[in-house]
Amino acid sequence: MDIGALGHVPESAAPWVDVPGGQRRLVFADPTRGVWALGVRYQPGGGSERHHHTGDVFGFTTSGRWRYLEHGVDYEAGSFVHEQAGSTHTLVVPSDNAGVTEVLFVINGANLILDEHDNVMRINDACSFRERYLRLCAEQHKHASAFA
Repeated sequence: MDIGALGHVPESAAPWVDVPGGQRRLVFADPTRGVWALGVRYQPGGGSERHHHTGDVFGFTTSGRWRYLEHGVDYEAGSFVHEQAGSTHTLVVPSDNAGVTEVLFVINGANLILDEHDNVMRINDACSFRERYLRLCAEQHKHASAFA
């Protein structure tokens, strides 16, 4: 599918895929520039692994609320957040949320997924996450024509 100069990506061309605790939707990936955009949905009590950003990240919360375990500030629907390059944190969704939390992140560089001793367990970047997303789409019998 040619998404054109404007980069329009309908949900049918980049579907949500199920992951433990929620869903992911890759809507943009440019490995040359190292930029990728990812929609995430988390159930109450869900969240992400602890990670370190090599570049700036911008996030916009469209529903629910979430926080960084390390900071305790709630980001509710309508909130914008800028995560500076070099930041390390763990995204958590309060278990008392009434429904799903949804956030769109635009990520520059990589997310280094860390263990409890700060060892890098996995690297997510525009290239590796695109591959992971396409694998999940295939496994779940969904077609991501925006990345074909």
